Amino acid sequence: HDFRFVEDDWESPTLGACINNVVVRNEQRLNRLERAPMNELAKLFYRCVAAVALAAACQPALAKERAVWSAAQAQAWAAQLPWMAGADFIPSNAINQLEMWQAESFDAALIDKELGYAKGIGMTVMRVYLHHLAWQQDPQKFKQNIDTYLSIAHKQGIRTVFVFFDDCWNEDYKPGPQPLPKPSVHNSGWLQDPGRLRQMDLSYEDMLERYVKDVMTRFKDDPRILLWDVYNEPGNTSLGLKSLPLLKKVFSWGRQVNPSQPLSAGIWNKELAELNQFQVDNSDVITYHHYGSEKDHEAWITWIASLTPKPLICTEYMARTIGSSFADIMPMLKRRKIIAINWGLVSGKSNTIFAWNTPLGDGAEPKLWFHDIFRPDGSPFDAQETALIKRLTATP
Repeated sequence: HDFRFVEDDWESPTLGACINNVVVRNEQRLNRLERAPMNELAKLFYRCVAAVALAAACQPALAKERAVWSAAQAQAWAAQLPWMAGADFIPSNAINQLEMWQAESFDAALIDKELGYAKGIGMTVMRVYLHHLAWQQDPQKFKQNIDTYLSIAHKQGIRTVFVFFDDCWNEDYKPGPQPLPKPSVHNSGWLQDPGRLRQMDLSYEDMLERYVKDVMTRFKDDPRILLWDVYNEPGNTSLGLKSLPLLKKVFSWGRQVNPSQPLSAGIWNKELAELNQFQVDNSDVITYHHYGSEKDHEAWITWIASLTPKPLICTEYMARTIGSSFADIMPMLKRRKIIAINWGLVSGKSNTIFAWNTPLGDGAEPKLWFHDIFRPDGSPFDAQETALIKRLTATP
């Protein structure tokens, strides 16, 4: 009964760590116990009693997490929003998430300039990928850069969807200077998160839990953030159900933080039935990806709506060479009051003006861009497209 407990003791990711926090805080009391006139068996007994008591004290705090939003909560949240349009954003000088967020390459001036292009056509939301390795190098600087980005976006009238994990593209990565783009290769330097780390380091989950909770706790009530996209395309790159354990954990970590913003993970592949059902059951609002014709896109919406009555947000669409165009898809999404976030704002190192399956070439600009809207100088790929976007975003 003489032990001292403080709130910080319960913020560690595991029960053992919580107990260790309390033991360290009460080291002098334990030392007095060790010096007491009793035999070794009695000392062992008292330590066991203390451990059991600490476990009982820690366990309720560790298990506490809020419930998934009900359909009524999700609909009430969506009803307060105007219709919004925006893009998946990475600045043109960054080949991947690390080059965007690392201290030596984070470029606030360029972010401000390019988000200004989005503002100019009425876009009010960006979807932006984070990466745990940038946080791991310097957690405080990483959060400062996020805050700087959010301040810039807010100035431009833009809210943000942040993405934590991702199963797409390259599984290996390292800090420091990032590779140059491969000519004509779509997303040649984009990074999975956590990628190969899940195979190499058995303790990675504890670190990832600290990462997610640290970032989300810092911004849990920030109105500049629209929602948290906890995992992009789980199961991609042939991972399938191997991604389910981490998907379960990141939703749980998020609900333990209990942000005011909703949590979601986008449905992207109808074949991944078990993952899809888990995503539907655990997302506060429903996000999804679709790259296809208007007819196919509407069929996709109808299918998802058959799974849940929660509101939908399209967080990826628009691939010109395979029939997903602004002219066909964006008016339909507005008519259905589905927030529309297309892949790509400014052409740059990500090489997403080239299609997924474009063969190697000399890097010359393709006649028809796959993704993206603007060149780095702010000129549009297609002035008719930007005029359409501006007309659609001019009214709620």
